[in-house]
Amino acid sequence: MDTPTLLQHFRTHDAPLVLSRGGELVWDDAELHRSARLSDPEGYALLALVPGVLPWQRARVLLCTLAASQDGLDERTRATLAKVTRALMFDLPPAYAVTALLALRRLRVNHKHATRAVVTFVLEHPEADALIEARRPALVDCFEHALGKATARGCARLIAEGDTGSGRLRRSLLRFTSDPAVAVGRVRALYAPGTYGAVAPQEPPAPLDQVGERPAIVTPTNRGDIAATLVHLYRGGPAAELRPALAGYVAEATRGLPRLAGHVAVVLDTSGSMRGYGDREWAVMSQAAALRLVLAEVCERLTVVETGEVGDRLTVVETGEVGDRLTVVEMAEVGDRLTVVETGEGDRRAMAETAGGYDRLAMVETAEGATDLATRLLDALDTRPDLVVIVTDGYENVLPGDLARVVATLPRAGVTTPVVLCQATFTAGDDVTLRDPAPQLPRQPFWHQDDFAGLLPWLFGHCAPGRDWIRTAMLSRLEGRLEGGRT
Repeated sequence: MDTPTLLQHFRTHDAPLVLSRGGELVWDDAELHRSARLSDPEGYALLALVPGVLPWQRARVLLCTLAASQDGLDERTRATLAKVTRALMFDLPPAYAVTALLALRRLRVNHKHATRAVVTFVLEHPEADALIEARRPALVDCFEHALGKATARGCARLIAEGDTGSGRLRRSLLRFTSDPAVAVGRVRALYAPGTYGAVAPQEPPAPLDQVGERPAIVTPTNRGDIAATLVHLYRGGPAAELRPALAGYVAEATRGLPRLAGHVAVVLDTSGSMRGYGDREWAVMSQAAALRLVLAEVCERLTVVETGEVGDRLTVVETGEVGDRLTVVEMAEVGDRLTVVETGEGDRRAMAETAGGYDRLAMVETAEGATDLATRLLDALDTRPDLVVIVTDGYENVLPGDLARVVATLPRAGVTTPVVLCQATFTAGDDVTLRDPAPQLPRQPFWHQDDFAGLLPWLFGHCAPGRDWIRTAMLSRLEGRLEGGRT
């Protein structure tokens, strides 16, 4: 499974699933989904839980997961797929989920896990009563396909005659439900006369992606707590109060995230354009530094190469059983040579609690000068990382075009390390058309701390250790959320 390609597709391809009047299912990316599911059924399903995946893509994953046989899968994988299925059904707008379930009927496929899922959706949806009133024919089709038409109608007849728990009813229907009493009432409603003009619910009952309130007017200090605290520090605020607060905000942002068992190198643009001026001063730089702090907590080893006029720095953060260690290396060019001098090391967590704890790790004494991304990319590659992340606003003003040429040359030089570009912007609506220093690189903009939830999986999906990180993170997310109103 090509994780970066699939995740990019999940986030950009918004074509709907279409059921024609003739019963034909139309979706232009069916082969991509089928091949991904065949290569890794669990990983494919978990990838749909990544923040930012489009609803119609989640509907496709739901359809593929239910339509496929689970023969040969172990019990742990089957249990995970069942949880993902439930999460997706209740994350989707009801109309999307109904379309996916109707598609099962059109495809003429059914399995025991699909039967259980359809019965759960029809009879246990948090807004099942309103859905039954508004979408009765469609839900009856789904219900009868899942159980079999004769079985479904036989259960409805038994319930109409007053049966609420006979052996036949339990074997045919109630064993698929968590609340038999509620299920009996909803089957009765499903086969009752409808109500003309009933309005179907439109919103998902348990959305996976909680959309936070975004500011109507963006300022440097309302783009997330980490960046806001850094802005106050950069502007000369009381460090004794702000640094402990910064440590707390970073801990909160990374709570529950697994560690990436790999080496990530970051090329961090600290040039004058990142600082900005006027009302936007420090806005972009603070968000880039916030990402750096989060990566330092999540990655077992992080190398940061800063580029700016005041001197380029290489920062290495390592994690081991003996404790976390921070090494800051100053780099100064002497002729054609790059001299590397170690200037300090210490326990990162202990540093976070001291007066100057985050100075070395997150603070930039100033942000000015020009941007030499190409040279610093080569420096980062020299550290032999699993992934290189270029964090910049996109302005390359030292030999413009060098980064693109270097990136194009890397494969011919035998360099296979993945390189991606994270573009720091002031708002989500910034026009970055002319700020693309390497068009051939995978690129993802970010402007708010909330973007990190989707940015980290996108980043780590490009390297081998990141596949396991995404799996672990999404399993943790699955276990820790409410699924349809239940844990």
